[in-house]
Amino acid sequence: MKKTFKCMLAFCGALAVLAPVAPAQAEAPMVKTQVPGYYRTMLGQFEITALYDGAIELDSQLLKNVKEQELERLLSRMFVEGPKMQTAVNAYLINTGSNLVLVDAGAAKLFGSGLGHIVGNMRAAGYDPAQVDTVIVTHLHGDHVGGLGDSAGQMVFPNATIHVAQTDNDFWLSPQMAAQAPAEIQPFFKMAVDAAAPYQARGQWKTFAEGSEVVPGIRAVKAYGHTPGHTAYAVESNGEKLLIWGDVVHSHAVQFARPEVAFEFDVDQAQAVATRKSLMYSLAATKTLVAGMHLPFPGIGHVRADGKGIYSWIPAEFAPLPPASQ
Repeated sequence: MKKTFKCMLAFCGALAVLAPVAPAQAEAPMVKTQVPGYYRTMLGQFEITALYDGAIELDSQLLKNVKEQELERLLSRMFVEGPKMQTAVNAYLINTGSNLVLVDAGAAKLFGSGLGHIVGNMRAAGYDPAQVDTVIVTHLHGDHVGGLGDSAGQMVFPNATIHVAQTDNDFWLSPQMAAQAPAEIQPFFKMAVDAAAPYQARGQWKTFAEGSEVVPGIRAVKAYGHTPGHTAYAVESNGEKLLIWGDVVHSHAVQFARPEVAFEFDVDQAQAVATRKSLMYSLAATKTLVAGMHLPFPGIGHVRADGKGIYSWIPAEFAPLPPASQ
């Protein structure tokens, strides 16, 4: 009898091993949302907050001066499938201790629902648009100034003075230039005019000359080509330097390795190429920190020289900030 019971128990154990196991249930549902789009670092005594406006897909055919086979190779080596390239749109908030300065304002919803997140991410980062006292603009394309106004045409930054290079101002806000432009380019002029209008009406739209110090510690640097008055900004505090270069690069997968590759919407493609080559050479040589509006978020890092006229983008690593007492 004991032997019979032992056999039965062994048989039942074998069945238990062979029986299908019910799938484990997750203890919580997936969240399926991304973290807020901001990244913070210090530059001397200045606090720099990168703000993510969103991403757009640019067609690789917008890149010029490169053969199709070479373009595909450059994209593939950076794991970009093409022909669509995910391209970030970034802005930078600089707290100097005396001024709260926003560099570019994103696109709002001018180019679809994938953009327009500057204000939300600014609030997530601990700031309110009403606190911004200065907005400086790299150029007047809609993905850089569309976010100055809301859907009703009201100022998003009511207490800010907007600063733009005189040359870009005179080009994009000119009715004569708009009338002469090809039909497909004319909407870009309207975007600039609409962004400027509410600030102009209240005397909060200012222009500056090349090389001006817009606020203490932030100086305009000529970077012409992408637009007639395209401007970079040299930021310096306690001997530490950052160049916010705007739209010097639209495709990090291609234009670092091949700076001669132009972009369809460069107003002066030859000048844009010359500007990119010059800046990359000097920034790699001096190891100056760089931030770019269309570099992968947060768009902060360094340019490394990999040979004559060939460069790589080295993104900054995530790091904690020093304690507040330091």
